[in-house]
Amino acid sequence: MNRKILKLENLLRFHTICRQLHSLCQRRMLAQWRHMFSSAYAVHTAQLYTRPWQTDALLRAALSQRRLLVTKKEKRSQKSPLPSTKSKKEVEVWLGMTVEELARAMEKDIDCVYESLMNTAIDIDSLETHSRLDEVWIKEVIKKSGMKLKWSKLKQDKVRENKDAVKRPQADPALLIPRSPVVTIMGHVDHGKTTLLDKLRKTQVAAMEAGGITQHIGAFLVSLPSGEKITFLDTPGHAAFSAMRARGTQVTDIVILVVAADDGVMKQTVESIQHAKDAHVPIVLAINKCDKAEADPEKVKKELLAYDVVCEDYGGDVQAVHVSALTGENMMALAEATIALAEMLELKADPTGAVEGTVIESFTDKGRGPVTTAIIQRGTLRKGSILVAGKSWAKVRLMFDENGRAVNEAYPSMPVGIIGWRDLPSAGDEILEVESEPRAREVVDWRKYEQEQEKNKEDLKLIEEKRKEHQEAHRKDREKYGTVHWKERSYIKYREKRQQQPLKPKEKLERDSNVLPVIVKGDVDGSVEAILNVMDTYDASHECELDLVHFGVGDISENDVNLAETFHGVIYGFNVNAGNVIQQLAAKKGVKIKLHKIIYRLIEDLQEELSSRLPCIVEEHPIGEASILATFSITEGKKKVPVAGCRVQKGQIEKQKKFKLIRNGHVIWKGKQHKTVSFISSH
Repeated sequence: MNRKILKLENLLRFHTICRQLHSLCQRRMLAQWRHMFSSAYAVHTAQLYTRPWQTDALLRAALSQRRLLVTKKEKRSQKSPLPSTKSKKEVEVWLGMTVEELARAMEKDIDCVYESLMNTAIDIDSLETHSRLDEVWIKEVIKKSGMKLKWSKLKQDKVRENKDAVKRPQADPALLIPRSPVVTIMGHVDHGKTTLLDKLRKTQVAAMEAGGITQHIGAFLVSLPSGEKITFLDTPGHAAFSAMRARGTQVTDIVILVVAADDGVMKQTVESIQHAKDAHVPIVLAINKCDKAEADPEKVKKELLAYDVVCEDYGGDVQAVHVSALTGENMMALAEATIALAEMLELKADPTGAVEGTVIESFTDKGRGPVTTAIIQRGTLRKGSILVAGKSWAKVRLMFDENGRAVNEAYPSMPVGIIGWRDLPSAGDEILEVESEPRAREVVDWRKYEQEQEKNKEDLKLIEEKRKEHQEAHRKDREKYGTVHWKERSYIKYREKRQQQPLKPKEKLERDSNVLPVIVKGDVDGSVEAILNVMDTYDASHECELDLVHFGVGDISENDVNLAETFHGVIYGFNVNAGNVIQQLAAKKGVKIKLHKIIYRLIEDLQEELSSRLPCIVEEHPIGEASILATFSITEGKKKVPVAGCRVQKGQIEKQKKFKLIRNGHVIWKGKQHKTVSFISSH
């Protein structure tokens, strides 16, 4: 740059010197010719030429402007030249992205994703913000948005570490000590199971149950006069509680099968035998109601042979005890038979280390929050212990026995109520003790994550199936319209559009009347499960669909009423309450609340509600038949009326009834007759 400036300065100085020399020459000529020109001309000529000091000022201004221009040019040349075309934005994506995640990665609105997927085989109406997109649709959205795709290997290949809590290894046999047997009483409804247990506990359990039927699993610790202790699980005998009975056999050591001597083997008796066999649990047979005159214990033993339950009298290994739960006959013999079988099994457990157990029942108490009844299977439970069950955890605040008395410790085979759960675990969940609250949260988070991953896999599978269906439908549409003339194609599309028009109010009312939305609330988890199992057996959805909107544990709330109003549903409550405020709100919104304390009454009510929504069936009852012998016309006023001459073959023909005209097995006319005339033949 300096060289250029110097060069310019030299050029300017040379030019100035030349001009000065020229000016001097002219001045000399002017001096010589002054006498020839006027003074005015001389002044004008002097102003035409620049003085030396004015030339220097011009030179300085020109040089400064030149320096400024050269400096700016050099700075501009040092900057990197801008690219001629804009580079595409790179978007990092991964498999299984949701619509919301893709929009966030693209830094665009969710509507942009929907717009990109228009006119494709994917069903946009079924897409939600949390819906997961297949690889094909992710590429399609990125391509239409004019962006560049980059697969994220980190999100594809990252595997989360398993943080679940697991059971301890088997304990050293030297640490094991004898424990009390856990005995489950099973059998058919009304065969006397709870009355039998009532005699052993010397309490009135059956009187407390609604309708004399056990509605929950009861866990009780019974101390016998001999000093032995037995933990009894009284499982319900009603058919709706099959799943609860199955859970009872999962934690039990011995099953006492109660069969009424006057009734014999029934449906739930067979189910109980099957549950015991599936769990590989030995059976003690208690033949109840032997005090009745019509009792036949031998008949019961013979009937059980068909189900591979062979009593000792017939050369088998099943102990059979004839008892009477009402009079208390042979109660001690039954207890001794149970204790003898438990000694043969050599039941032992490890009372040390972390606690392991099973949730027998769970419910929500207004004053105490979530409460569970559990059987401890290993370790010793104490106040302050941190427990995990399913997707819930607890710090034990209080423990109590079956009589509601607070206890400080719970040993193996002991039933105990636990208070302190953050959420309500499900009946049948495995209880494990962990070292701290952060560890408990970590386990619950992992289990929720694992459940979410399973759900995501199922969602991806469903999306793939839907995509294939839409692609196939799209292909068929193209084949259907491919060879058709454009006028015919337009007519077909118009006809299809007419068929897809929204339903008329009357049609919508008819469609909605064939759906029964239901909300189920129960007092405990097991009761709700039993009701849902019964609802699963409903198989007349083609006539009236049973739609389960919501289910849960606890009293009926305002949210339940609002939900029922939205879906035009019915609320069924089992052993729960609905306050006056809730009932008034339901009446105001036209929502039905049906409360029951006996499960089969609830099932009957549900059946009646479904029946009331079934479409009407028209039944025809023929009262007479006639054959047409001849047809002719008669004149009435100015009209000719066709007449069929008939002969009655069966029953009678009445004018006010409706008629069908059948020819070759096909009905060609229906309606009422105009007039009936009787003819009496003279022959």
